[in-house]
Amino acid sequence: MAITASMVKELRERTKAGMLDCKKALQEADGDIEKAAEILRKKGLSKAAKKANRVAAEGVVESYIHGGRIGVLVEVNTETDFVAKNDEFKQFVKDVAMQIAAQNPKYVSRNDVPESVVNKEREILKEQALNEGKPEHIVEKMVEGRLEKYYKEVCLLEQPFIKDPDVTIDQLLTEKIAKIGENIVVRRFVRYEVGEGIDKKEENFAEEVAKQMNM
Repeated sequence: MAITASMVKELRERTKAGMLDCKKALQEADGDIEKAAEILRKKGLSKAAKKANRVAAEGVVESYIHGGRIGVLVEVNTETDFVAKNDEFKQFVKDVAMQIAAQNPKYVSRNDVPESVVNKEREILKEQALNEGKPEHIVEKMVEGRLEKYYKEVCLLEQPFIKDPDVTIDQLLTEKIAKIGENIVVRRFVRYEVGEGIDKKEENFAEEVAKQMNM
């Protein structure tokens, strides 16, 4: 099938890939735009995987304050200071900071979860499964399945992206690496919430109203 300039233009607008890459992908896909976009995506992910082991020592520390009650500091690294100033990179870092504020992850990835925490969670999940009357021979499979769900709740990279729940933060990160062309690493973060960790006095609302009315 003949590849026209308009087809290349359409694919380029959709994928932001280079003109030559778009033309090659269309030729490989025999003019099918959807298939060509998938080819470009796969090639991008492959390139991203190759970049994942490269040292990323530059980057930024981003802050985000939500309503004066939740504050986040996150460090995201890249390979060069040039990319650290890139608008695409800076938007990604802001999105990550907002994700942390909204979803309250405890760790960057599952590799950061201490073994003692994993073992404790596994014990709790096993006890829950047994208390539900599940047969012993399927309890372990249930525990592992629920542990996967636990990782998705507490690990930033495994959480669904708040702006697009069909994509995880890890998938978003991989796409940015492929698009920007440098390794990107979410290194660490801290999250503060007003009143967090303070033992608050539990008030009985009915009793409080009664006191105020001298009843």
